[in-house]
Amino acid sequence: MFEKPLGMRDTLPNLYETKEHVRSSLEAEMKCWGYQFIGTPALEYYETVGTASAILDQQLFKLLDQEGNTLVLRPDMTAPIARVAASKLLKDNLPFRLAYSANVFRAQQREGGRPAEFEQVGVECIGDETVSADGEMIALAVASLKEAGLKNFQLSIGHAGFVKELFIQILGTEERARELTKFLYEKNYVGYREHVKSLPLSSIDSQRLLAFLDLRGGVEVIGRTLDLIENEKGKEAILELKELWNIIRDYDIAGHIKFDLTLVSHMSYYTGILFEVYAGNVGFPIGNGGRYDGLLQKFGKSTGATGFAIRLDRLLEAIGELDETVPVNCILFSSERRKEAYELAKAKRLEGKRVVLQDISGVKDIDACTNKYSDVTFLVGKTGKEPVE
Repeated sequence: MFEKPLGMRDTLPNLYETKEHVRSSLEAEMKCWGYQFIGTPALEYYETVGTASAILDQQLFKLLDQEGNTLVLRPDMTAPIARVAASKLLKDNLPFRLAYSANVFRAQQREGGRPAEFEQVGVECIGDETVSADGEMIALAVASLKEAGLKNFQLSIGHAGFVKELFIQILGTEERARELTKFLYEKNYVGYREHVKSLPLSSIDSQRLLAFLDLRGGVEVIGRTLDLIENEKGKEAILELKELWNIIRDYDIAGHIKFDLTLVSHMSYYTGILFEVYAGNVGFPIGNGGRYDGLLQKFGKSTGATGFAIRLDRLLEAIGELDETVPVNCILFSSERRKEAYELAKAKRLEGKRVVLQDISGVKDIDACTNKYSDVTFLVGKTGKEPVE
């Protein structure tokens, strides 16, 4: 009788408190880096944001407005922000640094513990095509996660352009490249190897595709990639990764970084450097990001862009419960001392304290009440000194 729609969740007070604390920490760090927060509607037109988004069509929540237009609940925030930037912001040809904290919606056919509504906190740097902007995304992601209280985490960095160029160079067509890329997205490396062995390729090309799976580890991985790629675009991708490594060292965040050239994303609009964030006790990435230089063309503006999003629910799972909860004071009062209680509560709130006012006639269990709050003040009876029954 009281079931929720598939994939929907309630957020109870303790979790809400933790979420608010973590969210505010992320937002504060992003603001320190000069990012301005923006809001977009929960509902967008299917023909614009819906089709521009990289989310599969069957995962979109669709509905009709009174004029018969198809609407969608926003499935991500990158496409709506690209819409806003292309139509209202990119007039001075200057990079824009925008941030957001918002719920997104993706329908689930089989829930399996996966939410259909979840909150993302993220940033978009629009109008900057430099590798410095990619490095800024990675450094900001690291700084934000640290500020939120996450201690043990790692960013895996890859390059969408490198994978695409390597596969097309060897396989010949984008269709064959996409077919092989699917195994990487599913992290089905056994299936990948079997598929490669079934392809009508020379032994040299087959070996190159199999050796590709070993391109994971430290900075030494970048050097090994040059032995596999032959065309200029692929080599340009490797040079970008080399430049990125120098930027990472300058930010002094190398301890959180690994390279994974097999990394691909379900977000099909990524074109260059991309990354995922992993943390202990969580079986999925808690965040991801990358360069998407072609997305704004769908909204009539040609410019480079990069960004990242952190899944708040997964970040909370990685952090666990907060070490400290915010103390709440309770003032128990009787009718004779109501005004005194109100004045005391007002004074405490002006000091920034959280205060609960509770008429004692509405409390059946005094012990339970005193155990719930960090501090309890009794204003009961004419003098406040009478024993409480």
